[in-house]
Amino acid sequence: MKGKVVLVTGASGGLGTYVTQAFLDMGATVIGTSRKIQQSDFASANFTAIPGEISSQAGAKALVETILARFGRLDVLAHTVGGFAGGQPVADTDDGAFQHMFDLNVNSFFHILRASIPALRRTGNGRIVAIGSRAAVEPGAGVGAYAASKAAMVSLVKTVAAENRDAGVTANVILPGTMDTPANRSAMPDADFSKWVQPANVASLVVWLASDAAKDVNGAAIPVYGDV
Repeated sequence: MKGKVVLVTGASGGLGTYVTQAFLDMGATVIGTSRKIQQSDFASANFTAIPGEISSQAGAKALVETILARFGRLDVLAHTVGGFAGGQPVADTDDGAFQHMFDLNVNSFFHILRASIPALRRTGNGRIVAIGSRAAVEPGAGVGAYAASKAAMVSLVKTVAAENRDAGVTANVILPGTMDTPANRSAMPDADFSKWVQPANVASLVVWLASDAAKDVNGAAIPVYGDV
């Protein structure tokens, strides 16, 4: 990954920290963004923190323009931003809860895709790797809004993969089961954590999908379910 310029969204999150570090370990130049990210979050000369807001098209565009002005290119978009809410059946889910899931899991992704695809196309081998969810293809009771938003995300990835293969861009989405993050441990303290997906393993897959070795993988939704 030396010489590659990588943008990691949600870089200070439970998975984003692993993804960011994995790219740094492979020699990439990594721009990490989140609302509150700081330069001190990663001890590497190849890391640049750019606080950003990708919940709007203007914010996403400004972020990518800043990256291009400072680094001259963008080779990889690794999108780890997302959120979960559940517990209610569809019939009891209100408009606000439904829209909140789409804002977090679909709209932010749509904004950063629109902003970054032109730059990724110019490289001739751009990479888009997104983090979806097992619920996108195996929805369960009580997670209707979340599952629907993640399913929409998968559809976006597959569409972008088809639209940009002519420029050598690939787009793929990883579908993890429950990941062993501090937030999930706090939310489910009685669960068997040993069966959960390790974030480091997902991060390794993200880096591989961003590499030249994965140039023939495009439009894939890759299950990583753990032992559950």
